[in-house]
Amino acid sequence: MTKVLLSLHVLAAIVAIGPVTVAASVFPSALRRGDRDAMRQLHRVCRVYALLGLAVPVFGLATAGSLGVLGDAWLIVSIALTAVAAAVLGLAVLPAQEAALAGGPSLPARLGMLAGVFNLLWTVVVVLMIVRPGSTTGA
Repeated sequence: MTKVLLSLHVLAAIVAIGPVTVAASVFPSALRRGDRDAMRQLHRVCRVYALLGLAVPVFGLATAGSLGVLGDAWLIVSIALTAVAAAVLGLAVLPAQEAALAGGPSLPARLGMLAGVFNLLWTVVVVLMIVRPGSTTGA
C-alpha cells in the first residue's frame, strides 16, 4: 500500500503542482504584454490546479503515516514549507492575478517575485523529499 500511496503522491505533485508553477511564472509576462486572454487562461490554470494540488499533501501524509516518519524533522519542515507555499499562492499570487484581471493596479515584477517564491518553496520541498536529512531510511 505504501508504494501505491507514494506513487499517487508523486503523480499528484507532478500533475497538479507543475502546471501551477509554470502558469504563475508566465502570468507576469502576459500582464506586461497586456494579453488578457492569456492572463485569464493562466489564472484559471492556477486556480484549478491549486485545488487539485490539495491531493499532494493528502497523499503525502498518508504515505508518511504508512512509512512511520510523521515525526521526522525533514517531513515536518516539508509540511511547514508546503503550508507557506499554499499561503503564498492562495493569499498573494491568486489575488494579485485577480486584481490584474479586474484592471486594478498591478506590478508584473511583484507577481514574478511571488511566483518565484512559490516555486522556490516547492523546490526546497522536493529536495527535502529526496534527500531526507537525518532520515533512517536514507536516500
